[in-house]
Amino acid sequence: MSEERPSQPKLPPTSALDNPSTDEFGNWFEYPVRVQPYHTDYAGVVWHGSYIAWMEEARIECLRSIGIEFADLVAIGCDLPVVELSVRYHRSIQLGMAVMVKTRMAEVTGVRINWDYAIVSTDGQQLYVTAKVTLVALDRDRGKIMRQLPPSFKDALAKISALNNN
Repeated sequence: MSEERPSQPKLPPTSALDNPSTDEFGNWFEYPVRVQPYHTDYAGVVWHGSYIAWMEEARIECLRSIGIEFADLVAIGCDLPVVELSVRYHRSIQLGMAVMVKTRMAEVTGVRINWDYAIVSTDGQQLYVTAKVTLVALDRDRGKIMRQLPPSFKDALAKISALNNN
C-alpha cells in the first residue's frame, strides 16, 4: 500500500503576478538605461536594487519633462518619500544590455501619488520588470504628511495626468 503524499501547497493567484503584454506600455515616459558593471552582481546579472534606482531616475526625469524640478520641490519644503513599493521580476537583465524604463503617473489621491513602471527591451518585445510605487507629499520642516499638494505641483501633475489619459 503506497502512502499518498499531500499535494504541495500553492499560492493563490494574484494580479501582482500577472505577466502583462508589453503592448500596454505605449504612451508612457521612456528613460533609456545601459547596464553598467556597478549595476550587477558577480555573475553579471542586474542586482535587484538597481531596478529601483532606475525607476526613481525615470520618475524624476518624467517630472522634469513637465517642468517640475525635484530641487524646486525641496526648496519649497516638499519631499516625496516612497511609502509603498511592489516589484515583479519577469526576466533577468545582463551586463551590457540596453533597456527602456517606462513610467507613468497612475493616479493622485489627495497627497498620495501612484506610479506604474515597466522595464522592457529597447525594441519593446521583452518584459523584464513591472512595478508600482506610491509616494506621499511630506512637509520637510515639520516631518509630517502635507494636507494637500503645493498648488504649482498639483497643477503640473494635472498636466501629466491629462497626457496619460490621451
